[in-house]
Amino acid sequence: MKKKILALLLAAVMVMSLAACGGNDSNAPADPAPAADPAAPAENNGPAGETYKVGICQLAPHPALDAATEGFTDALNALLPGQVEIDPQNAAGDTPTCATIINGFVSGGVDLIMANATAPLQAAASATADIPVLGTSITEYGVALGIEGFTGTVGSNVSGTSDLAPLDQQAEMIKEWYPDAKTVGLIYCSAEPNSQYQVDNVQSYLEGMGYACTQYPFSDTNDMASVVQNAVDNSDVLYVPTDNTAANNTGIIDNICRGVKPVFAGEEGICGGCGVATLSISYYDIGYKTGEMAADILANGADISTMAIEYAPQFVKKYNPATCEALGLTAPEGYEAIVAE
Repeated sequence: MKKKILALLLAAVMVMSLAACGGNDSNAPADPAPAADPAAPAENNGPAGETYKVGICQLAPHPALDAATEGFTDALNALLPGQVEIDPQNAAGDTPTCATIINGFVSGGVDLIMANATAPLQAAASATADIPVLGTSITEYGVALGIEGFTGTVGSNVSGTSDLAPLDQQAEMIKEWYPDAKTVGLIYCSAEPNSQYQVDNVQSYLEGMGYACTQYPFSDTNDMASVVQNAVDNSDVLYVPTDNTAANNTGIIDNICRGVKPVFAGEEGICGGCGVATLSISYYDIGYKTGEMAADILANGADISTMAIEYAPQFVKKYNPATCEALGLTAPEGYEAIVAE
């Protein structure tokens, strides 16, 4: 009997051992993960860089405006490489075409508009209150946009850079070269409000120095030659501000004035075409600064409504050797020669 009981106990122990062996072992190593396929593409560990569309509206082909556009483009490509799709458009000097270009940018949903010169800026400011608009080659934003008591910040979706060289220093240049002159004729396009702003202020400074000044506005290229001739006949010295129509037609002024009457210009491009001397800025530099502002808006979300208008960091006195030679003039000390292209 005892043997029978012992046999039953041994059988039970064996059954329990077999059951334990058939169960899952929580301490058993997990199956190894399948090896990665070396041909599979690597996972992107970060979000792709955002891309932006920027439209450029330049009023006309001209060395100064071209340089500003170049600086703007270079800045964006340097600061946001491969992230910006730039659409440069040129209105060929036609103001209505500026509006057509700008409206195309707005309907196309660009992220930012760069307006190179006053007419494109005015068109952009009228076309959109939402898309950021940065101007460059703008003399005075308050005048261009009809802002009374302008303090340096537009306060809307518009900001940018100015090409204004100090007008009092421009007047001083005329005194430096022609201290004994009596009359100064100021030639400009009446369709450009920034030109009117410049000649009004330069006239005020010159009259304070004792010069008698007369304004000679022309409406467009049709009456430009006759107006310039009238100014030559009645003035000792001529002044032409930063004026887009004059800049595009310096040959008309030069044909009448070269070797006859000295012309002082508001910017280097005009001076290189028909002038004696100018207080020059770098349009490339103000364009580049505008590009830096654009990158800050696009990539960093900077608030354009708080951005003050930026100005050229330095000004250089320059003279045109060819026109000086034609008039028998020697440049005073401190002037750099404009290099003919």
